[in-house]
Formats: sequence, C-alpha cells, structure tokens
Amino acid sequence: MIVVTGAAGFIGSNLVRGLNRRGYTDILAVDDLTEGDKFRNLVGCDISDYMHKDDFRAKVRQGDFQGVDVVLHQGACSDTTERNGHYMMDNNYRVTLELFELCQNRRIPLLYASSAAVYGAGPVYAEDPANERPLNVYGYSKYLFDQVLRRRMRELAAPVVGLRYFNVYGPQEQHKGRMASVAFHNFNQFQQEGHVRLFGGWDGYGDGGQMRDFIHVDDVVEVNLHFVDHPEISGIFNCGTGRAQPFNDVASSVVNAIRRHRGETELSLEDQVAQGLLRYIPFPDDLKGRYQSHTQADLTQLRAAGYDKPFMDVKAGVTKYIGRLLEG
Repeated sequence: MIVVTGAAGFIGSNLVRGLNRRGYTDILAVDDLTEGDKFRNLVGCDISDYMHKDDFRAKVRQGDFQGVDVVLHQGACSDTTERNGHYMMDNNYRVTLELFELCQNRRIPLLYASSAAVYGAGPVYAEDPANERPLNVYGYSKYLFDQVLRRRMRELAAPVVGLRYFNVYGPQEQHKGRMASVAFHNFNQFQQEGHVRLFGGWDGYGDGGQMRDFIHVDDVVEVNLHFVDHPEISGIFNCGTGRAQPFNDVASSVVNAIRRHRGETELSLEDQVAQGLLRYIPFPDDLKGRYQSHTQADLTQLRAAGYDKPFMDVKAGVTKYIGRLLEG
C-alpha cells in the first residue's frame, strides 16, 4: 500500500493520478475534508481507502502501521502568510517528525514536501544550510525538519527524500484561495474582468518583473515518481525547473492562451499593456521584506540523483494548464 497525505490537495491529488497511471491503486488517501469541496480533486482517482488526517496521526503515534510500502507526505499548511506559529509548527514540523520516526522504525521509504521558502530572499538556491534563511514561519517549519534529516542522514534505516518545491502551478489547485498560483489568479481575473493584474515594481525589479522558478505540477509528479523508483537515494533536493522567469511571462502566456482559444491573435507583452489587458498595482506594504523577488532552483543535486527529464517552460506549461481550465 502507498500512503499519500494531503491527497485531496493540489500536489497530492496529482500524485495519486500519477500513481494510478502507473497502475497503483492500493492507495490510502489522507486529508481533511472538513471543507468538503476538496473532494472533487479525488473524483476520478482510484484509491483503496480514505482517512482523516487526525485519525491517521493517531495511528502514527500508536505505531499502528501495517502493509505500507512507501509514504508520500504532502499534507501541510501551505499558507505562507499564516502567522500562527504554534499551528504551523505542529501541523508542518511535528507531524512530519512523527511520521519520519515511524517510517524509520518500520523501514518504510518516506518522501516529504519541503519548500523553496527555506531559502528566504536567496540569492543562492542550492541545498546548503549557508543559503537558508526563511522569511516566515511556514519556511521555518520546513527548514527545521530538513535539519533533522541532515542530522540523521548517516544513520537512516530507510530512505528519506525531501523535495523543495518552487512555484508549482497546474490543475487541482482551485481550493487554495489566495495561495493558488499566479497563473490560476490571472486566468480568473481575465475571464471575469477582461484584464490581468500584477504587482508593480519593487526591490529593484520593474513592473511585473519579479522572477520565480515556476514549475508545472506534472513535472513535480515526475520528480516524485523518480525517487519512488530509486529507493536507494536519500537527501534533500530542489524541485524546480532551474529557470527563473518574470511574472510578466506568466500573465502574458495566460492572456495569449485565452485569446487563442477565442480565435484571437497573440499579442506581445507591450501590446497587452498598451491595450489594458495587463495592468500593474502597487506592491503591497505587508509583503515588503517577506517576499521572494527572485528564485531559481539549482538543479545540480537533482541531476546528480539521476533525474534527467526536461522541464516545461512557462509558455508551454501555462498554455497546457489554461487549456485544462478552459475545458472546465
């Protein structure tokens, strides 16, 4: 049996689908469906059982864990603006630690979601403590468990892999609210208002010029499955494309994907701005000093671990994603 925590979430539900495509159906989906609409992400998935996250945590604490082949731990509070440190540390750090201890005791491979948020403002995004200065408690909750793994690396009884996700976008993220990707928000803005809004210039970057490493969720799934296939590998690895692109690229790709769907011609970024299809708003004061203006994954360690597949760039990935959104 494969356990996927956060299975009704964005990355978790895509992982379940990826496992299904490989023929895996004996999957325990762990999540919290208190807000029941998230169930839609599991419709069409082939799973063997569902368990509420609190019941699962109780079983983990009791050591009641039979017949598990691998755990893909995606469950977490992913709201980078959450200020409740007690909640964040319990939900993200402590739960991961408890699961880690049980997987080690039972010799079960564990893959868990870390985050590029551990790097803070950068500017170097390579897996080394010297580069890690989280800007918020979310990033710290991920950072702290990464340090546990580093301390225990030489004495592991079963493989453990932490994947530092960069800016992930793609299908099944509609429940995330303000924490959904910029591509998702841009799509909805354009459909509802006829234009897209981006942050104006700040931190030395021009309007819409802040840059992130945007990665399509399909590529994230492929990276996870690579490590499922290679249980001999343990460590912490970046999960990004290795390519920083400005938010302007995302917005422009969204607008042009919708225009193509409508039978309209593509426009350059400059023409989109001139026609009012892309507009800029002042950079929010509450994000200043807590915002990553530039991220770009160093893929040296990931490539050294044998992952050699190419990653979609923003235009290809966003066009694919918008096509799915337009299909409904």
